[in-house]
Amino acid sequence: MMTTFESLVSEAQAAAFAGWDFSWLDGRWIEGAIPWDYRERVRVHFADVRSLLDLGTGGGEMLASMAPLPADTWATENYPPNGPIARARLEPLGVRVMTDVPDNALPFADSSFDLVIDRHESYDPLEVFRIVKPGGRFITQQVGGRDCRELNELLQDEVSFEFADWGPDMAASGLETAGFQLLDQREAWVETWVSDIGAVVYYLRQIPWQIERFTVEGYRARLLALHEQMLREGGLTLHSHRFYIEALKAG
Repeated sequence: MMTTFESLVSEAQAAAFAGWDFSWLDGRWIEGAIPWDYRERVRVHFADVRSLLDLGTGGGEMLASMAPLPADTWATENYPPNGPIARARLEPLGVRVMTDVPDNALPFADSSFDLVIDRHESYDPLEVFRIVKPGGRFITQQVGGRDCRELNELLQDEVSFEFADWGPDMAASGLETAGFQLLDQREAWVETWVSDIGAVVYYLRQIPWQIERFTVEGYRARLLALHEQMLREGGLTLHSHRFYIEALKAG
């Protein structure tokens, strides 16, 4: 059992991670279907959109999957390793990618975009409102503040969630205060199955805000206990917290 634990953990620690690509977890971290399709809910507006901004594009994977894109499409990405990956993927599609862009000081003129989209990225409601054209929209899918809480309960003596209150109500209130009219608001708790402790370690390496200052050595005893539990129970079931909001800047 120890050999299996050590080999799974070593494999996860050695695995490369680039862009926002979690393909290493394929078949090992299986998230159930979210009851809406973010990609399609964005693309349905493309017929009426000439200018588009994608906030926090990651490695550009999601935005590229929506091609062909509007003629004037921009993207931002603030995680330094993702910048070159996003540019390599998106610039051939005509997308201009900007890095090191503060949420509260977006480098765009007032009323620049017909549509601003955001998948799993922080944003400033007032800045988004400023850069959306009258009659334009903001569409976001967010990770809720209690995402995969079970991991924290299993591994931490005291569960700590800095953004525990982050959910559709808080987000909607911020957007309405900024001046948006809400068009759609949805929330889902999606059952997620995890096959082994290696997948857990890989996930926590790439999502550092789940457990701040996570290291294998610091959590070795708890990880080993979780490994043994997963062997007994045939994996681990978590719940991913997602919500979706679509908002209009009235013209």
